[in-house]
Amino acid sequence: MPRILRVIVGILLLLGGILGFLPILGFWMIPLGLMVLSYDLPIVRRWRRRLEVWWGRRRRDGAT
Repeated sequence: MPRILRVIVGILLLLGGILGFLPILGFWMIPLGLMVLSYDLPIVRRWRRRLEVWWGRRRRDGAT
């Protein structure tokens, strides 16, 4: 998939997630849009990586 198409799809998913109170659209679209954008935008990639590290530490510390 071309980069510009991924960016457009990611932005549309984010915008649809903001309207999550409407039928069919949902708040589930926000994280999905961020995941799509993280392939092409370094700042979003850093946010996603920080979230993954935080989540992994949280799960590891809670498991013991």
